[in-house]
Amino acid sequence: MFPIAFHSIYKYPVPEGHRFPMDKYELLPLQLLREGIAEETDFFSPEPVALNAVYAVHGKDYTNRLINGTLSRKEMRRIGFEQSPLLAEREFRITNGTVQGALKALKTGMAFNIAGGTHHAGRNQGEGFCMINDQAAAAQYLLDHHQARQVLIVDLDVHQGNGTAEIFAGEPRVFTFSMHGKNNYPFRKEQSDLDIPLEDKTNDHTYLGILKETLPKLIQQVRPDFIFYQAGVDILHTDKIGRMACTLQGCRQRDEMVLQTAVENNIPLQCSMGGGYSAQLRTILDAHANTFRVARQLL
Repeated sequence: MFPIAFHSIYKYPVPEGHRFPMDKYELLPLQLLREGIAEETDFFSPEPVALNAVYAVHGKDYTNRLINGTLSRKEMRRIGFEQSPLLAEREFRITNGTVQGALKALKTGMAFNIAGGTHHAGRNQGEGFCMINDQAAAAQYLLDHHQARQVLIVDLDVHQGNGTAEIFAGEPRVFTFSMHGKNNYPFRKEQSDLDIPLEDKTNDHTYLGILKETLPKLIQQVRPDFIFYQAGVDILHTDKIGRMACTLQGCRQRDEMVLQTAVENNIPLQCSMGGGYSAQLRTILDAHANTFRVARQLL
């Protein structure tokens, strides 16, 4: 099968009515086990990531204040959570889930993190529920340890991967690709190596057509030997803040395109789940589970 990073700390306690659907982190592994998509032995429980792996993509001052719980109230409002030692530990474990998953993917072909996809975290700040950029840290780790030569980050969350773009600006060994809502958060976009902004109400036909045309060209242009995939499911028409018009089936076809591209080109891939804010939690779970269903079929 494929390795899946998960730890009970992923479900961080938030106030009742908080808009972030924390319950999905507890329920998604149960869904995968219930359907037989994964077995208990497929899951691994990450330790907190080594500090140097975080320093490689985030400033020391910001990182140390996150660890010590001394970020300002303004900074925490921008992030959207209440800071605590538990929150810092959660972020370090999620990040290592992606780092270790990437290393495992070099052997298995594919690996997943039940959480992660924290693409709004920039070098010196967090925002939008993101504090440490897990896929940025993992990409830099592979490069620094000579496990990859050229990395492609495919970010298909409805929100631009602004933090990832900012961290890797001017880094030719990492190609950042973000396909996102033109009028959605963040309202001040960074410049990825390739940005494809989408109009509100973009449907399956348009979305999948653009992706089908873009992915093969990127593989030929970038020639990556590793892919990170941010598989946010907030492109759904049911999403409360997504503004897109994609269906569950369309979202699944998107995953098929990305994962099949990696398999056909024999490129190892690590996938983090990213965002999803549909009104019904079962819709979010079904969309995330689809990513794993596709992977199981392919592998």
